This record gives sequence, C-alpha cells and structure tokens, in this order.
Amino acid sequence: MEYVIAFISGGLICLVGQIFIDIFKQTPVHVTSLFVVIGVILEGLGVYEHFIHWAGAGATVPITGFGYSLFYGVIQEANGVSGIGIGAFDWLLQTILFAFMTAVIFKPKG
Repeated sequence: MEYVIAFISGGLICLVGQIFIDIFKQTPVHVTSLFVVIGVILEGLGVYEHFIHWAGAGATVPITGFGYSLFYGVIQEANGVSGIGIGAFDWLLQTILFAFMTAVIFKPKG
C-alpha cells in the first residue's frame, strides 16, 4: 500500500506542476523554483515532515523534497547566519557531487 500512496502523492505534486505549466503558462524553471520554495516553507511550518512520513518517496523524490532537504540541512547547521550558509552549501554540494557522478557513470543516449 505504501507504493500506491507514494505513487499517488508524487503524481499529485507533478500534476500541480503540470497545471502551472499548461494553464498558467509558467516555464519549467519557474515551477521548479516555486516548488523548492514551497518545500522550504512547508518544512519551516512543520508540515512537510508529516507529509513525508505519510507519502514516503512520493514526498521526497519530487523537487519539493529538495526544498525540504535544503531547509533540513540549514536547521542542522544553524549557528547564526554563517550556519545557514554552511547548511545550505553542504546540501547543494552533495547534490552537485551526486549529479556529477551520475553524469560520469551513465552515458546519455543520442
């Protein structure tokens, strides 16, 4: 049942993004940025953690999960303004590193 919940919750997040693109004529970059900010705000309000416990991968895989991860990293390192920068930088560095390793290991088609 947890796979079904993850599929439906992740699909609903993607559906909302597609609605923003198709109906409101937003670019994918705007929608991506909006979803990252929404993930940060929802985690700041303490809502996204509960959504993750319910939806599992359906909440962590979409881009809103990246916003949650950024906020979580900042909170772990929050020792004033410098801690905020270090926390966000740490999460971004890990993301860039894993993206680079994926690009090196796997060859794109075409």
